[in-house]
Amino acid sequence: MTARLGQAAALLWRYPRANAPVFGVLAACGFQPLALWPLTLIGVAGLIALMARAETPRRAALLGWLWGLGHFTLSDNWIATAFTYQAKMPAWLGWGGVLALATVLAVFPALTALGGWLFRRRPEAMVLAFAGCWIITEWLRSWVFSGFAWNPLGAVLLLGPSERPGLARYATWLGSYGLSGLVVVLAGWLLLISQGLLATRLGRGISAGATLLWSVNMLVFGPINTLPYTDGNIPYTLVQPGIAQDDLNDPAHFGQSDAVSTAMSLPAHPGQRRLVLWPESGVPDYMRSGYPAWFYQYTYGHDPAAMRQRLAQAIGPGSLLLTGTIDLDIRGQQVVGARNVVTALDDRGALTASYTKAHLVPFGEYLPLRGVLEPLGLARLVPGDIDLEPGPGPRTLDLGPYGKVGIQICYEIIFSGRTVDPAHRPDYIVNPTNDGWFGDWGPPQHLAQARLRAIEEGLPVLRATTNGISAVIDADGIVRQFAPRGVAARLDGVIPPPHPPTLFARFGNALALSWAGILLGAALLVMWRGRR
Repeated sequence: MTARLGQAAALLWRYPRANAPVFGVLAACGFQPLALWPLTLIGVAGLIALMARAETPRRAALLGWLWGLGHFTLSDNWIATAFTYQAKMPAWLGWGGVLALATVLAVFPALTALGGWLFRRRPEAMVLAFAGCWIITEWLRSWVFSGFAWNPLGAVLLLGPSERPGLARYATWLGSYGLSGLVVVLAGWLLLISQGLLATRLGRGISAGATLLWSVNMLVFGPINTLPYTDGNIPYTLVQPGIAQDDLNDPAHFGQSDAVSTAMSLPAHPGQRRLVLWPESGVPDYMRSGYPAWFYQYTYGHDPAAMRQRLAQAIGPGSLLLTGTIDLDIRGQQVVGARNVVTALDDRGALTASYTKAHLVPFGEYLPLRGVLEPLGLARLVPGDIDLEPGPGPRTLDLGPYGKVGIQICYEIIFSGRTVDPAHRPDYIVNPTNDGWFGDWGPPQHLAQARLRAIEEGLPVLRATTNGISAVIDADGIVRQFAPRGVAARLDGVIPPPHPPTLFARFGNALALSWAGILLGAALLVMWRGRR
């Protein structure tokens, strides 16, 4: 058996370029819905080991890129499903899109591998430098070319939705990108153990530190399912109408979809007052009056004022509805723009507040380089020929008796440090979304990232989706209520209370970048001491 393992290891190092994507795929298995986090540690440790054996910096970067190609192809495979819900492009093009995106995103682990390779002469320094570089490049991935922060490596540290968040609880001190650095340090620790390098003083220090970290996690934060639950004072009704994605944008089903959501929003008893939450695309009609009269002939309701009154009567006296919809920008008799918004409707049928989505989805809500790509046959995945316009960024809406709310529409919730207005901290975050595009993998991954935002900011997050997974997440990242995919469901309760501002809420991603600086400084110190 030992001889066979030795032969397998020899083959591994003989063909590093063939094995780098395999390690990348293994690392992606730690994300939802598989949640096989030990494979992530093995996959990251494998990349570090391959990188350390690279003869040149170019080869190290190539191995990182190949690792990223495998990693992002698996973790972002849900993107291919989105192509099956539109008719302008062939569905098979979805996998081309996944591979194209993975090709670009793989540049970031390539840069990380290049940075770590520079410290290869001291294994301990190499691990520390690799972790520091990972934090920096993952942060870069969140904003370069508009950013795609999906699945930070630290998300694998989350335990099950109804359980305490495990080591992910340290996101309050590290941020999500710093949490990813912790994953790399743990993977590197395993690598040092496997290579017998813990006999050094620094190696023993790393081992003792990892043991202390785990002990503190268990003593301070306790075992799973033991965190006491405290009720807040804002009642809610969260509606998941269970609308199939094929029906969501079909005008023939608009009336039925509206009727289902309305019926599910009726008061449970006379006089019930609450905040009613509908998902993104919750109202398949235009709620605002004032558009050219001819335009309403294309809607099923024809009269927005009557529609608002009907919704107001449905939610009942004293209640407030937050729902996703589309607002238009009209110039003369022509539509010149549109916005993805969440609008507040009171019990009199008045629109009292709104939020415009700021971080739009490329190819979903707008077509980049439209003049170049449209002639090639590429189009938006969401129906419509007008690109949506972005809003100004995180805003806090004051809903009076229903508190102060921060809103993040769908994809916006994945961006660490850009979730709330720090100058006007909300009491909770509402994340209306349409996850029906995202297949079996996207919704649980989306939920996991919403949990990270709750932990980082110390704020509860309420997710209302068209077809699942809807959830109420408390300020510790625990899912207190949820509605699974593919069902119509209504959740009633009281919004969990917020925590005081966390360390991350005060400093944002400057905190994660500071940890990156500490790791890189420690790596430089180890290299300096090794030369003495």
